Amino acid sequence: MLDDSSRLERQPRKRKAVWTITLASQKGGTGKSTLSIGLAVAAVEDGERVCMLETDAQGTILNWGIRRANPDPAVERITDRFQLERALRVLMRRSYTLAIIDTPGSDNDITTAAIRMADLCLPARPSLADIEAAYPTLLAIHRFDKAFAFVLNQAPVRGQRPAHVATGLNGVGVLALPYIALRNDHMDSLAAGLAVSEFAPDGIAAAEVRALWAWSKHKLTGAAPAEKSAPELARAATATR
Repeated sequence: MLDDSSRLERQPRKRKAVWTITLASQKGGTGKSTLSIGLAVAAVEDGERVCMLETDAQGTILNWGIRRANPDPAVERITDRFQLERALRVLMRRSYTLAIIDTPGSDNDITTAAIRMADLCLPARPSLADIEAAYPTLLAIHRFDKAFAFVLNQAPVRGQRPAHVATGLNGVGVLALPYIALRNDHMDSLAAGLAVSEFAPDGIAAAEVRALWAWSKHKLTGAAPAEKSAPELARAATATR
């Protein structure tokens, strides 16, 4: 019922003033904040004016912003759905081009609002347990008729498990590509107030995150390029290790 992959295949359309990506999953520890930071900085590097909206009380992104010397991307703390709505209007007036919303690992009003306002929803780390836990998220995505794709992040660097999961998700058309392996560069960069593409710009982790941003950007604009299949991406990752 929730396999609405056709929503991702859209014709090119006029650009919105502010595109909005929501990272959502009804489970903690799925790496949403790390993905949000990586995508935000990759988008800044690509010429976007980005603001990250922190709705998670844990404050991972907010604390990262405090450690950071570079003012871009902007980081704003959001405490309720009304503030979220106002923030998106303000970003439009201030000529921002992309908002990335990081949500808590719970099903609440602010997460529902973040999904409702999104142009693209990215549930993270879809193991079987994560997919089961994310069912409320998927129901909200379906109810609001939102484009979505699973991000297979925190994947083991070695082994066939990520390729098997990716192949299955890619087969039903709901897999964001490429999947993001669990690499030390992600944690080391966060501790330094950086994104992985700044911390180790020539590393594999940086290349994966930049590719995920490129994939997301094409989905937002409705002009998706030809994509490698999950097995091809897995073989490419293996060849570079």
